[in-house]
Amino acid sequence: MRLTHTPSQAPADYSFAHDIRVRFCETDAMGIVHHAAYLPYLEEARVAWMRERGHPYERLRSEGFDAAVLEVFMQYLRPSRFDEIVAVRLQVVETTRTTFQVAYLLTVGDEVRATGVTVHGCVDANGRPVRLPAWLRDLATDA
Repeated sequence: MRLTHTPSQAPADYSFAHDIRVRFCETDAMGIVHHAAYLPYLEEARVAWMRERGHPYERLRSEGFDAAVLEVFMQYLRPSRFDEIVAVRLQVVETTRTTFQVAYLLTVGDEVRATGVTVHGCVDANGRPVRLPAWLRDLATDA
């Protein structure tokens, strides 16, 4: 297991936030967001974070790299529902030569709904581990 971080529940601990409106198709028979729908929320926020910092994800791919998800941890604290605006806050919390970890806090208004952590490994076009590009490591430390 590579995951080493416990995500904070304090919004001030996160450097970036991305809003997502819950779509009806993401809810289950109980009218709440299905647990699997949260993973695309994390991905959308990561991609928005890179874009906002001037390095869209496609740049990483055009340089022959990818950021494979190696591990995911989610803790569901309160349900989210259709048409709510979920703020997905993120912070890069740890990097190594080839991996980085991202912590997430998902809130609706002032209410914490979930926390999460993803661990990513930088790989080449053949899926082999490679060092993080310098600009990605710099983005992570500036997060």
